[in-house]
Amino acid sequence: MEKFFRLKENGTDVKTELMAGLTTFLTMAYILFVNPQILALAGMDKNAVFLATILAAAIGTFVMGFVANVPFAQAPGMGLNAFFTFTVVLGLGFTWQEALAMVFICGIINILITVTKIRKMIIKAIPVSLQYAISGGIGLFIAYIGIKQAHFLNFTGEAVNTVVNMGESIKYFDILPSLTTFTDPVAQLALIGLVITVVLMLLKVKGSILIGILGTTIIGIFTGVTQLPDLSTMSFGIPSIAPTFFKLDIVGLFADPSKVFFVITTIFAFSLSDTFDTIGTFLGTGRKAGIFDENDEKIFEQANSRNSKLERALFADATATSIGALLGTSNTTTYVESAAGIGAGGRTGLTSVTVGVLFLLSIFIAPIMGIVPSAATAPALIVVGILMMESFGKIRWDDFLEAVPAFFIAIFMPFAYSITTGISIGFIFYCIVKLCKREGKSVHPIMYIVTALFLVNFVIIAV
Repeated sequence: MEKFFRLKENGTDVKTELMAGLTTFLTMAYILFVNPQILALAGMDKNAVFLATILAAAIGTFVMGFVANVPFAQAPGMGLNAFFTFTVVLGLGFTWQEALAMVFICGIINILITVTKIRKMIIKAIPVSLQYAISGGIGLFIAYIGIKQAHFLNFTGEAVNTVVNMGESIKYFDILPSLTTFTDPVAQLALIGLVITVVLMLLKVKGSILIGILGTTIIGIFTGVTQLPDLSTMSFGIPSIAPTFFKLDIVGLFADPSKVFFVITTIFAFSLSDTFDTIGTFLGTGRKAGIFDENDEKIFEQANSRNSKLERALFADATATSIGALLGTSNTTTYVESAAGIGAGGRTGLTSVTVGVLFLLSIFIAPIMGIVPSAATAPALIVVGILMMESFGKIRWDDFLEAVPAFFIAIFMPFAYSITTGISIGFIFYCIVKLCKREGKSVHPIMYIVTALFLVNFVIIAV
């Protein structure tokens, strides 16, 4: 194990990697329950999607661990599954089988742009200041996820406009956030967990984040937030994957000539979001932890560039999407929650392998997987967000040209609840400020191409 994963070389050990893997798994295990619920709205069998989610996550994460030797986990992506259901199926009228075909094709496209080095070229074209902004922005994003899960915010409606329609007054509301009064038991437990985790971090206790999650879960038993399952009524049978396995309909997808434009643009939207969610996650969490650094980028330029961690990680991510589509789930992508395991000390593929094993084990213990409440995992996400704020210190905020795109990347990730949206708006403003300063020639051509694609995507969404 030491020789295969090169643990000492990466400054880690077996115990640390196992704890990091468990930490990552606990922060992303919610997908096992959320993904089937969302895709079921598209008409898919919930139990089959549950098993497909587990298998897609396990296979993708094993590839990430064994092939790339990096501590990143994969699973069907949040946001992408909502796009699959609400936009592609319920909005545009495609069947879920046709939507799976789109996801499969998206995966093939991602494999091609990875093998042909296009993904690598995109990464190398992103200015360092924007890479640091992506890192800090992801920190804000996952901290915001944690704050929401912790119920630290209340969202209330405020009437912003009143329209009279056919004699009836209709009020339009704007949803405004405010700090909770902490009468909610979930918020109370999350606050206790946050204090525990922060104190453990300050005392430099190994495995602080994991101990915080488990400790908060136990405390939650006594406060009524952690719900213990009734073992006598639970069924531990393995569900069938047959209803979704290999059900993608590529022929039907292109059977209607009138839908070809929508097919192409939808696949483009899938691929663009998947690609930049992954790039953002790798740059943000990997650079922060030193997993992908300048030395790794230099390896790209050598003849044996396929030995680069980053390139192998990109390939692992690209293959996971198509595998997931064959099994019967929406886009499988690299999870930003991997930052929790990295924050707990994970540095090699052993962390990923641990996550993959835990996903497989969850097939048998699915009924009790929900015992860890969101109030216990939320503090972990908030603390990881704090750790990632360091990247902002490496941005020259006194240089307005550098500050503008970095600012928009950072704030729009949490505000728009999307890594890709933050990156796209930052890229657009980066090109604008460069052109205004007559420094357009210093911008890498790929940045212009990618920015143009983002603009096209915004137009498509608007139309």
